[in-house]
Amino acid sequence: MTEVAQLLGVGDVTMEPKGQHARHLAHAVRKPLLERASLPEQWFAPLMAAAVHDPDPSFCRWFVEPAVYAFGRRRVMAALVDYLRVGTDAERAGAMRAWYCAHVRTRRST
Repeated sequence: MTEVAQLLGVGDVTMEPKGQHARHLAHAVRKPLLERASLPEQWFAPLMAAAVHDPDPSFCRWFVEPAVYAFGRRRVMAALVDYLRVGTDAERAGAMRAWYCAHVRTRRST
């Protein structure tokens, strides 16, 4: 998540309680991610890593949805399958949570 924030140029959120840093950082990157019509190629892996490593199923979608919109559902799901194949137990659990989120409705092209 920190890498995604750095890619977006989101400033460090340092005023929150100690255990809340990751959640506040996720809130800070959510809107800028969804506002972009496209994302650079180098953002794919950090987005997928953030989605898989976020322990909260309610928030991992904050990284999966922009990845689906920018890179396509097939590619996102292929990356999640890779985590299921070779990831740690925690990564496999995260990939399963993210799998559900990858079924978001895709945006319409105008």
